[in-house]
Amino acid sequence: MAENSTITICLMAILFITRLASTLGKSRPWTGFLSPRLQTLHFARNLHLEPDAIKSVSSDYGNLVHENPAAVLYPSSIEDITSLIKFSYNNYTPFTVAARGHGHSVGGQAMASNGVVVDMMSLRHHKNGTGITVLKSPSLGFYADVGGEQLWIDILHSTIEHGFAPVSWTDYLYLTVGGTLSNAGISGTTFRYGPQISNVYEMDVVTGKGEVVTCSSRSNSELFYAVLGGLGQFGIITRARIALEPAPKRVKWVRMLYSDFSAFTKDQELLISINGRKQKNALDYLEGSLLMVQGPPNNWRSSFFPSSDIPKIMSLVTQHAIIYCLEAAKNYDDETRHTVDKDLQQLFKGLSFVDGFMFEKDVSYVDFLNRVRSGEEKLHSQGLWDVPHPWLNLFLPKSRISDFNKGVFHDIVLKRNITTGVVLFYPMNRQKWDDKMSAVIPDEDVFYTVGFLHSSGFDDWQAYDQQNKDILKFCDQAGIEIKQYLPLYNSYKEWINHFGSKWRRFRERKAQFDPKMMLSPGQRIFNDI
Repeated sequence: MAENSTITICLMAILFITRLASTLGKSRPWTGFLSPRLQTLHFARNLHLEPDAIKSVSSDYGNLVHENPAAVLYPSSIEDITSLIKFSYNNYTPFTVAARGHGHSVGGQAMASNGVVVDMMSLRHHKNGTGITVLKSPSLGFYADVGGEQLWIDILHSTIEHGFAPVSWTDYLYLTVGGTLSNAGISGTTFRYGPQISNVYEMDVVTGKGEVVTCSSRSNSELFYAVLGGLGQFGIITRARIALEPAPKRVKWVRMLYSDFSAFTKDQELLISINGRKQKNALDYLEGSLLMVQGPPNNWRSSFFPSSDIPKIMSLVTQHAIIYCLEAAKNYDDETRHTVDKDLQQLFKGLSFVDGFMFEKDVSYVDFLNRVRSGEEKLHSQGLWDVPHPWLNLFLPKSRISDFNKGVFHDIVLKRNITTGVVLFYPMNRQKWDDKMSAVIPDEDVFYTVGFLHSSGFDDWQAYDQQNKDILKFCDQAGIEIKQYLPLYNSYKEWINHFGSKWRRFRERKAQFDPKMMLSPGQRIFNDI
């Protein structure tokens, strides 16, 4: 009888210990990285630790970096975000927080290893977000108040219903407002209208202290300028007031091919010298790209060239190895449809493109801005969108573009013969940028953006990554003072060099608005401090 009693007690003890171990195992993420007190807060129901939730934010468009957070917040209101950050800030051991938009970063910038990722897109499903509203004021004219979680494609569709639209765009519109404003937001519209960060009147920002601050160039201006181009280091953008102009209806879209690099860049610089916002004879968009023997003239960004012209284009490319493509566009409406062709003829008069190699399209304004979407859908259908993207984006001083052309395009890219994707190359005007903002650009009146937009397989991305490293090494050894756009650095020293004269102010702003260095750890700027 005593033996049975002893056995029963032992079995009960084993069962209790097993259940306790199971309970502890389930709560391990809380006790390991996050305070259990988080479970008692009002937004705890929106904080998810399930494997599917963790996996959904542990990679990005780049598909090169994979890091797991401890939890994912799907906020139903701005208050959820402020409460999370405030809790961490007041905690004895703060955890890191990263805002994630559409996940289009390429190097893990929106990740938070063992911290919390805030899925900003979740706000789109709740009325507590800002949404998209078109308004008018006596001082600003028409503008759009938009949530930081909103996609630019949705802003386009919403504002154009009112006959208005933003003037500064990115090439790809399925990006969030908070994401592009945290970097700069650039495209062929930048030479005339400036980056997207130069077209913002006001923002609401949740700082690293959990405070919601409304800021503009006149109110809380230090935070305003810090956040714009600030790589998410100073706060999470939850609302932005975007400048609007009357929306055109259609676009004349032109591409011209060059065999001579000097003629190509000279013509680009001539065209962007006409850049007044109110100058009716100015282009609205200008970009450039490379066509090379190892890649087709048409690519995922747009199938522009008619199939009937592909053979003669490829013959030209084969003859010269590299052909430079100047891409321009001019918007028009009912009022200007009779004069747009004449304006373009005047602009293109005397340009030095190869005779017989100018191509033109006439498309709707919306179709032009959303031109990358069809390529994306095609790649999705082929299973080629969610692959590694070892991208490299640079800002290059005008004074060194010839050295870059020879040392990089000819001596590295052409000789390696692995680049089959998009290579962008076009100029911008420094005067369209505000130096008070955190974004960093070369210290010359005209500078170029260079984009190596590679796609690769999961087994060969290292070759592209090595080519990127060799390009950076060449620039360093040649003394070409480049600046990375969407920067990726591995050391504190590299970040100091990147920001240059702006570094001291950048560091001071970090101490002021995110003193515990909780925000955007995926940028790896202050992680080693």
